[in-house]
Amino acid sequence: QVQLAESGGGLVQPGGSLRLSCAASGSILSIDAMNWFRQAPGKERELVAVTVNGGSTNYADSVKGRFTISRDNAKNTGYLQMNSLKLEDTAVYYCNAVILTSQLARYTYWGQGTQVTVSS
Repeated sequence: QVQLAESGGGLVQPGGSLRLSCAASGSILSIDAMNWFRQAPGKERELVAVTVNGGSTNYADSVKGRFTISRDNAKNTGYLQMNSLKLEDTAVYYCNAVILTSQLARYTYWGQGTQVTVSS
C-alpha cells in the first residue's frame, strides 16, 4: 500500500507565502512523477505544477514565476513553494504521484487534499 499525505495548507493574506508538502509512504521503489493539482469551488480540478524523473518541471501559466515545485527523493517527499499568493489561488490543493511499487506495478496515487485560502 502506498499513501500520500499533504500538509502545509492554511490561511494567508494576498502576497504571502505557503509551502505545501506531500509525503509518500509504503512499498515504494521509485517515484516517476509527482505533481500538484488544485480545485477551486465550482471549478474543475486543474494542473498546477509537475516534476518528473530527471528534474524536468512545468507550470500552469497562472502560477509561473510564483510557484516552485521540488522533490526530495531520499525522503519520498514533494513540495510546492507558493509565493506572491493571490485571491484566485484559493483552492484545495492535491498531490498526485506516479509510483513504482515494490510489487513492480506502477500506479497513480492521490493525496487527500489540503485547503489553501488567500484572503485579506
